[in-house]
Amino acid sequence: MKPPEPDEASNGNNWRKYFGFSTDHKVIGIQYLVTSFLFYLIGGLLAEGVRVELATPDPDFVDPQLYNGLFTVHATVMIFLWIVPATAGFANYVIPLAIGAKDMAFPRLNGVGFWLIPPGGILLLSSFFVGAPAAGWTSYPPLSVVGEKGGQLLWILSVLVLGTSSILGAINFLSTILKMRIREMELNDMPLFCWAMLAASALILVSTPVLAGALILLCFDLMAGTPFFNPMAGGDPVVYQHMFWFYSHPAVYIMILPVFGMISEIIPVHARKPIFGYQAIAYSSLAISFLGLIVWAHHMFTSGTPGWLRMFFMIATMAIAVPTGIKVFSWVATIWGGKLRLNSAMLFAIGFVSMFLVGGLSGVMLASVPFDIHVHDTYFIVAHLHYVLFGGSVFGIYAGVYHWFPKMTGRMMNEFWGKVHFFLTFFGFNLCFLPMHWLGLQGMPRRVAQYNPEFATVNMVCTVGSFILAISTLPFLFNAIWSWIAGPKASANPWRALTLEWQTSSPPPVENFLEEPVLWSGPYEYGIDTLYDRQSADELLAEVKGEV
Repeated sequence: MKPPEPDEASNGNNWRKYFGFSTDHKVIGIQYLVTSFLFYLIGGLLAEGVRVELATPDPDFVDPQLYNGLFTVHATVMIFLWIVPATAGFANYVIPLAIGAKDMAFPRLNGVGFWLIPPGGILLLSSFFVGAPAAGWTSYPPLSVVGEKGGQLLWILSVLVLGTSSILGAINFLSTILKMRIREMELNDMPLFCWAMLAASALILVSTPVLAGALILLCFDLMAGTPFFNPMAGGDPVVYQHMFWFYSHPAVYIMILPVFGMISEIIPVHARKPIFGYQAIAYSSLAISFLGLIVWAHHMFTSGTPGWLRMFFMIATMAIAVPTGIKVFSWVATIWGGKLRLNSAMLFAIGFVSMFLVGGLSGVMLASVPFDIHVHDTYFIVAHLHYVLFGGSVFGIYAGVYHWFPKMTGRMMNEFWGKVHFFLTFFGFNLCFLPMHWLGLQGMPRRVAQYNPEFATVNMVCTVGSFILAISTLPFLFNAIWSWIAGPKASANPWRALTLEWQTSSPPPVENFLEEPVLWSGPYEYGIDTLYDRQSADELLAEVKGEV
């Protein structure tokens, strides 16, 4: 029961291992997290370029063509090089530990999956040297086949490479979770993060090949002049929209489902309460995964979709609010009456719930055909997607960093700077994106460098908010680097948590456990008798030196 000491030979200060090919899931997980965060900084700089341009009504900061490239590459970086690989990083690091496995099912495939990320990112960013793609991250034809061919081609190749990485990861997560749990752990004993990754991985495997097919055909139209989607050559651009959104609407859930799972891990630990509705949360992930595959055309209500089909997609989209609402209700019920530790991890988790709730409610509004047509392609859409993907995914990723940082590095993060980071992020985010709802309702279109001067004041407020959001990253960077080098040492279980990753040392040794871990109890049974040797959770936590 006593956790092993860290293996100094493999886990000490051997930082060089993070720059080479590794088959250790822990090294690969950190490679994913650090690399994706670097791309997050790059994507953030591109966003600042967009916001500086929009600080005034006239296009006076960058050329309008470059402006189109900035928001196109910004969105692509944030989706394919930040949120998706960051959640894969957490899954890589945590899942084998949480189910008592020594590694992922296919360690070499896992390494290959990560090493596709850097070339994919370099391909995308190098497009600025040959004429950046300017058709938005959707790359709708005919716009995407009449502009700069070099940049658009690099965009297609980059997304294909990154999509391949995502598929390799999904194969590994599914195989690991289903086949490598310790004997005592049934499906309903798994941590909820594993359920969320099962649902997200299934989505990746079903939907990503469809996007790959669309991009390959688009590549033919672009380079060989084929008429698949180009209406000027007799093609049908709406077919591309169907294929694109068959992946890209589930992509929202590919990004948010893993974060749902992380939040389900973090809240009960820091609320010191059993999770409310374990099975409801677990099965709602599967329901979201299924429903996410049949709602893609609600992005196309203005594309000539027949009325009867609009009704189907409107109802199906609204139905997703049910399993999503189950999760939000369960998290709030878990927090209610708990002995809350309002540390950085918990603050970001609560921030996630509140911000995602705003994004979810505006999503229900957008599911309605009349409202969606009214605000289509306006800044209301920009506000909605950022409340879901930044307010949701990014707040959740930060919560995950503060929660698992001690396990990954063997060091505690500084709580003061963590709270400074949270409050700056929360304030800057809302100042930047909340006013965009009003801009959209008043009719300001998105993806424009020049706009009506009546929107100038509100746009300036949004730009100031984006500056605060950018500054909020600095205390996090300082805190993470300083804590990793010289932060207080962490025990095996500093949060007194019950899932298996906290039964081993911080950081864990090679192959994770020196002896097979014991399933004490369910993963969230705080205050409930454990299943192991009639000991209470507190007595067992004391044996592994859990600290309050």
